Parts: sequence; C-alpha cells; structure tokens
Amino acid sequence: MSESAHSPVDFGGLPPEMSSRAAAQVLVWPVPYEKTVSYGSGTASGPDAIIEASRNMELYDEELGKETARIGIHTLPAAACDLAPEPMMQSLERQMSELVDTGKFVCVLGGEHSITPPLVRAHHRKYPRLSVLQIDAHADLRDTYDGTPFSHACAMRRVVETCPAVQVGIRSMSTPEALAAPKLRTRLFYAKDIVGRTGWIDQVVASLSEEVYLTFDVDGLCPSIIPTTGTPEPGGLLWYETLELLRTVARSRKIVGMDFVELSGNTDNHAPAFATAKLIYRTIGYIFEKQLPPLA
Repeated sequence: MSESAHSPVDFGGLPPEMSSRAAAQVLVWPVPYEKTVSYGSGTASGPDAIIEASRNMELYDEELGKETARIGIHTLPAAACDLAPEPMMQSLERQMSELVDTGKFVCVLGGEHSITPPLVRAHHRKYPRLSVLQIDAHADLRDTYDGTPFSHACAMRRVVETCPAVQVGIRSMSTPEALAAPKLRTRLFYAKDIVGRTGWIDQVVASLSEEVYLTFDVDGLCPSIIPTTGTPEPGGLLWYETLELLRTVARSRKIVGMDFVELSGNTDNHAPAFATAKLIYRTIGYIFEKQLPPLA
C-alpha cells in the first residue's frame, strides 16, 4: 500500500512520480452513472469505493513479481453524470474519444453497465477490427427495457450493433434475449458450461479478434466474492479461473481499453470493493506485463 495518505480520487494512493498525467500510461476514469438500475442500487458510489479500497492495496504484485504502478496510473476527475440516458451516452462517447486519441490506456470505473456501448464506439473508431469480451452474469441483450434502449439491460445489444462480442459467465437472460442471441454477433459461454471445467479459456480467446475491449460486470463473479451488486446471480466465475482468463487474453490479444461496472459501494462490507480494486490492478499488470520495470 502507499506509504502516505492521498486523496480518495487517486487510484492506488500513488506518489506524484507514479500518478502524474504526463508520465502515466494508464488513465483511470470514474463514471458514477446510475439512472436505469432495476433492482439493487448503489452503482453511483462504486467508483469511489473502488478507489478508496485501492489505496489500501500493496503495490507489489506477488504473481508478476513487479510493481505495476511504476508504469504510471493517473486518476481523472469523475465524469458529470446528471444527464438523461441518451445525451449521457453521447457525452460519454465524445469524452472517451478524446481520451482514446491521447494514446493512453483508459480504464473506466462504473457506474452501471449502460455506460459501455459509447465507450466501445469510441474505441472502435480507432480499432475497426475490435471485439468485446464481456464477463457478466447477464446477457444484457434486450433491445429496450423500462422504455429505453439505453438501459443497463440493453448494454450488449447496443455493443453488438458496433462490433462482435464474446460473453462469458452468463447465467441469466430473458426469453426474448434467448431467441435473439443466435441472430446477433455474439458467442455465449454459459457459466454452467465453464465453471470448474478446463479448455474453455482457449475457446474464448479463439473467438476474439486481435484487438479487444474488456467490459467486466462484477456480477460475473460468484456472489461469494462480490455480493454487493445490483443482481447477484448464484454461481459464476471464481477468483483464480477469472485471473487465468484475463492473463491468457492479455498475453494472446491486445486489450485496448476496459471498464469495470456494477459494484454497489453503499455498504459497510469492504471486501467486494477491495477485490474489485485488486482485480483491476492485476488486469493492468497483465496488459502491461512486458513493460513493467524491474524492482529497484
């Protein structure tokens, strides 16, 4: 963990030499948007909870044997999230396009899953052969929900209008989604077919293009790890198989951007936010593994 106290807006509580925007290779962008939740609430407080938890992590990564933070991780101010769904999506796409154009890697902290489609569109302009890896309990393939096509329940339906997707850990969908899925640009890996089994990770990787955007809904994990999310579906991915998936994808493909969404931060249970912060930090380490400097 960092040696001195820093503002909660600073992911990892990093000293200036590791957190200045000019030197950073990674930008962390909090987007505390919560407008279309349909069950449990609290995603608006998710980014702050993740950042606060991250300030209590050790910066040394025992798997990689390096300090990932040495590549530079800068935390941006949180996005203003007071717009209605459609103009909010337009605003996020414009802002993300500007960030992508900087050439830095952007990790977005949500907020609800509805934020993902505009982030994907912004990356797709730079990476036209992009595919999306979704880790999630829910298919999110509804065309509309609660009267809007910009609901969290429609996130991946909007994504596949832009580029293909690979959906991992799915264990909940509606009848209309089940009927629509075979006609859409997506491949589903249901939790029932992969959890505790072998061989599926290579199939996931083979289904992805060379350039990948990662969207990670934390309810993709087993609720024994992340109970504080809007709809904690039973079952789901466990910690080490999730790391194996992320490590394999990062080593086999180029992950060009990512978001982590749907953590509810309005709880006294700190474990889920801490697990999410560690997962983000480890994923950044996998993505930048070849660039991590040796320990001093």
